[in-house]
Amino acid sequence: MTDIVNGLGRTTAYGVLGIVLLILGIVLVDVLTPGRLGRLIWEERNRNASVLLSSALLGIGGIVFTSIWTTYDDFAKGLVSTAAFGMLGLLLMAVAFLVVDLVTPGRLGATLVEPEPHPAVWVTAACNLAVAAVVSASIA
Repeated sequence: MTDIVNGLGRTTAYGVLGIVLLILGIVLVDVLTPGRLGRLIWEERNRNASVLLSSALLGIGGIVFTSIWTTYDDFAKGLVSTAAFGMLGLLLMAVAFLVVDLVTPGRLGATLVEPEPHPAVWVTAACNLAVAAVVSASIA
């Protein structure tokens, strides 16, 4: 019974941490794109903003999953590791976004929230997932 209670406690802690990192991912995408992300997605039904946010959430989720999966035997160390790799993933996704913005014409954030579907959103989404894959692969 103690194992179940301990497992529930650890799951709750990792779950809360995962939710916090996902919220930070939403905030990050909101900061990098013009307009209010919630309004763009839920009111204006903007597909570009939806794909961009979805890729960031999937990327962060993948990093958190990998970090938990390969976690240390020490619970506290595993929790800190998950937080650190999650934050690093967010930082690297933001840097990758800014680099793509520098090497493409116009303002990437504005392009990604245009009402018409734009191919740049798929490139940026792929970049988010690629960065997350690199961070996930580096967790050992």
